Amino acid sequence: MKFFTRMQLSAMMFLNFFVWGIWFVTMNVYLKSIDATDVQVGLAYGTQALGAIIAPFVIGLIADRFFDAQKILGILHLAGAALMYYITTVDDFASFYPLLLVYMILFMPTLALVNAISFKQMSNPEKEFSYIRLWGTIGWIATGWVITMMGWERDQSLINTFLTAAVVSLALGIYSFTLPKTPPPKAGQKVTVGEILGLDALGLLKDRNFLIFFISSLLICIPLAFYYQLTNLFLNEAGVEGAAGKMTFGQISEVVFLFLMPWFFVRLGVKKMLLVGMAAWALRYLFFGFGDAGSGMWMLYTGIILHGICYDFFFVTGQIYTDERAGDRIRSSAQGMITLATYGVGMLIGFWFAGIIAEKYATVDGHDWKNIWMIPAIISFIILALFALLFKPIRKKEITDADADKGLAQTPIT
Repeated sequence: MKFFTRMQLSAMMFLNFFVWGIWFVTMNVYLKSIDATDVQVGLAYGTQALGAIIAPFVIGLIADRFFDAQKILGILHLAGAALMYYITTVDDFASFYPLLLVYMILFMPTLALVNAISFKQMSNPEKEFSYIRLWGTIGWIATGWVITMMGWERDQSLINTFLTAAVVSLALGIYSFTLPKTPPPKAGQKVTVGEILGLDALGLLKDRNFLIFFISSLLICIPLAFYYQLTNLFLNEAGVEGAAGKMTFGQISEVVFLFLMPWFFVRLGVKKMLLVGMAAWALRYLFFGFGDAGSGMWMLYTGIILHGICYDFFFVTGQIYTDERAGDRIRSSAQGMITLATYGVGMLIGFWFAGIIAEKYATVDGHDWKNIWMIPAIISFIILALFALLFKPIRKKEITDADADKGLAQTPIT
C-alpha cells in the first residue's frame, strides 16, 4: 500500500470514531441535565443497537450493489452533520430521541463502509488492516482528552460535544469524496435478505458448542451495555475529575491486549480466552461497586483498564472462533449473524435493562451505584459458570462430511 493511501485511510478511521466517541460516552450526563429519566437514557443508548440491526440492510441492499463506498460514506456523514447540529437546538428528550435514532441509523453503516474502503486498498489485509483500524481507537481516545481539556464534562456544556461531532462529521463527509474509489462489490448481483441477516449461517447453530457460544455472546452483551451507558455518569456522580479522559485508559488497554492476543491465544486456546474475558467483565463491576474517588480510586482505574481484556478476549476471540468454524463458504454470513445478535439484539436488551435498573436505584442526590453494579456482575458470573460447564471445544479432530454439510469448518479451532 502506498504511504499516501495509508495516511488517507488512517485519517478516515480516526475521524469516523472521533465523530462517534465525542458525544456517545458522555451522553448520559447530558441527558440527565435535560431531565431525562434513566429509562429514557437507556432508550437513547439503545439507538446504537437499532442502528446496528438496520445497518446490514443499508450495506447489503444499497452500498454493496449500487454506489461507491466512499461516496455513500460522504453522504451519510454530511446528513449526519446536519442532524447533529439540529440536535444542539433541542432541549427535551421527546425532540432529542427521534433525531438521535435517525442519526444512528445513518452512522452505524459507516463502521462497515470504512472497513470496506480500507480492505479494497490492501494486498495483505491480515497484516495491514490492524494498523489502519488502530487509528479508530486512537480517535476514540482523543475524544476523551478533548472533553477533559475543554472542561465539557458537566451538564449543559456537553452540548458542545454534539456540536463538535457535527463539525467533524461535516469535514469527514467532504473528505470522504477524496478517498480511493471503492466500487460496489456486488453490482448486478442478486442479494437475498437471508444473506444480509446472516441466515445462511444458521446451520452453525446445530453444533452444540457454537450454539452455546452464540447464546453466551448475546447474553454477555447485556452486562456490557451497563458499562457503555452508565460508567461516565457513575464516575461523575462519584466525584472523579476528568472522567471522560480517564475512561480512555480502557481503549489504551484494548490496544495493548490486542497486540498481546497472539501470545495468549497460543497458550490458552479459545475456551480459556473466552472465560478470561467473561471473568474480567464480572470483576470490573465488582471493582466499580466497591471503589470510590478517594482511597478506592485504584479500583475504579482497574475496572476501566479491564475493558481491554473484556473486549479483546471475548469479542475478538469470538470473531476468530466464528471465522474458523464457519469456513470460506459462509464466513461473511456467520460474522453478520454474530454481529446482529450481539451489537443488535444483545445490546438493545442490555441498554433497556440498564435503564430500568438505574431508575430502580435512583436516589435524591444520584444513584445507589453499589447495588447497580452488583447486577451486571452477577449476570456475568452466571454466564461465565454456564459457559465453563457447557462449552467443550473440539480438539484436533476430523469433521465428518455430515458436519461439513451443516456449514462447519474443516479445521476446528481448539
